[in-house]
Amino acid sequence: MEEFSPERRSGCGILNAVFGKRNFWPRRTTSTGSLHIINNNNNVINDKTAANSNTKRRRSGSDETEFFGPEAPPSKPSVKSVPNHPKPHQQNLVQKPVVEPSRATTTATQGYGNGNLGRKMPKETISISGELESMIVDHQKAKGNSNLLRASSSNMMIYGNLGNLRQPAAGGNTTTNSYNVAKDNVSTPNGKYPNTVMGNVVKKPVEEKRKEEQQQPASLCRALSTRMDPEQLKFMGNEDYKNGRFGEALALYEAAIAIDPNKASYRSNKSAALAALGRVLEAVFECREAIKIEPHYHRAHHRLANLYLRLGDVEKAIYHYKHAGLEADQDDIAKARTVQTHLNKCTEAKRRRDWNSLLKESDSAINDGADSAPQIFSLKAEALLKLHRHQDADKTLLGGPIFNFDDLNKYFGPIGNANLLVVRAQVDMAAGRFDEALGAIQRAIKLDPNNKEANTVMRKARAVAVARSNGNEHFKASKFSEACLAYVEGLEHDPHNAVLLCNRAACWSKLGHLEKAVDDCTLALNLRPAYTKARLRRADCNFKMKKWEASIQDYTILVRETPENEEVKKGLSQAQMQLNKQNGEVV
Repeated sequence: MEEFSPERRSGCGILNAVFGKRNFWPRRTTSTGSLHIINNNNNVINDKTAANSNTKRRRSGSDETEFFGPEAPPSKPSVKSVPNHPKPHQQNLVQKPVVEPSRATTTATQGYGNGNLGRKMPKETISISGELESMIVDHQKAKGNSNLLRASSSNMMIYGNLGNLRQPAAGGNTTTNSYNVAKDNVSTPNGKYPNTVMGNVVKKPVEEKRKEEQQQPASLCRALSTRMDPEQLKFMGNEDYKNGRFGEALALYEAAIAIDPNKASYRSNKSAALAALGRVLEAVFECREAIKIEPHYHRAHHRLANLYLRLGDVEKAIYHYKHAGLEADQDDIAKARTVQTHLNKCTEAKRRRDWNSLLKESDSAINDGADSAPQIFSLKAEALLKLHRHQDADKTLLGGPIFNFDDLNKYFGPIGNANLLVVRAQVDMAAGRFDEALGAIQRAIKLDPNNKEANTVMRKARAVAVARSNGNEHFKASKFSEACLAYVEGLEHDPHNAVLLCNRAACWSKLGHLEKAVDDCTLALNLRPAYTKARLRRADCNFKMKKWEASIQDYTILVRETPENEEVKKGLSQAQMQLNKQNGEVV
């Protein structure tokens, strides 16, 4: 009986007319590398023999070869090995040539994680894939990295969990195929892959992992490995939230929302995670969405009321407490009314320019619940500036809430945000951050061009910045008199600027006016007690005037604040030695 061979087709004209030029035998989906081949003597040849004798007839670009490399290490197989025992239905089969698919076809197939070329994917799978693509892009934009890669049509994993799709080894003994997948010796814990989903070849150059990627939480990976069940994602997020893993919980809630964006509880829980991370404004926006979906959601109303209280928006807080049902009680409303009383007193104190009262009431409002209200922190900082406590004003803003510029605009509006920026610019200028001050006030004027205070601060900031720059240029050129005049000009616009006072003290010292230098340093230190440069300059001037005790006092503080500064230690030692000599003590 004549054998079928890869080179021969059926000689029947009827079959050719019916089936065209297609081969009569159905195409096999398995790799030809595992088939037994019959030679011309009807003898079965095993895989290894066929691999040596029929190299030209075998497909050189098969999926297995491209994926695992020319030869997979026998000690670490990538797939479970199959015994090479012949089966009855394979005895008379002849190896058929496999047509290598085009790159475009292979890419399209790999994109859905389907091993069968040409199979039409279900519509539901494609829609889930689209959602995953969107989630990957959103995560990368939010985190600024690209460590999420597709693993299959319904899963995605962190790049480090892709099994044997590894980055190139440090030694460089790796081979990269056309899809940029490194083929090296895979090191896996306990001989297993981190995830059973091998995934597809990712067409992306392998990049060096950044430090933050190594610390990336695996919750999002776990989330999307749950077959996209939003309730399961919510449950996992709740567990992370209870254990204080707020970042992981947030990722899980976001994954649940991506699947079912119209579930109020997912958005309310996301709001709680955002609030725990200090992202209070974002938490408000998310909680609003939850109430928009479910207007009578009591827990969301109570959560939003708490957020409004923290932001100092007391009227809105009371409104939502009243709509929170049993979630809220009279104590909540009473607490909100207490904060409202402090805010009313703040408004009155500012109107009367009673800065001590403004400082007291703003501090009370913060302590009684408005701990994330930027406008209240701004009032406190303004009061401290007016009281010439510049260092405390700077600490107040640095210790206050820090929100995204766009979020502030969205919540407070352009005018409200402009008022915050005006105070920020004044604090920056008092601390000697002139460039930052100019940037802040320029943004304020852009938001509210009619803000008179903002325009006044802009003129002041420009004048002070120019005076300081001119003075520095003259000082570098050893023109100390001209430098002193430049700093004086700046002080005319801002008489209590510690940086200009300290710089003028340096000029006085160079000109031999040590008493004037000490006076300017003292003024600067009254504004900013931790101003190291001013204290060091005063200590040096007192040393030159042989005021040993005053010099020792400043040097002692400097040694405590800057213990690594050898110059300070040397100055203290010399001052102590001179004081001992003056007192007639043996050194």
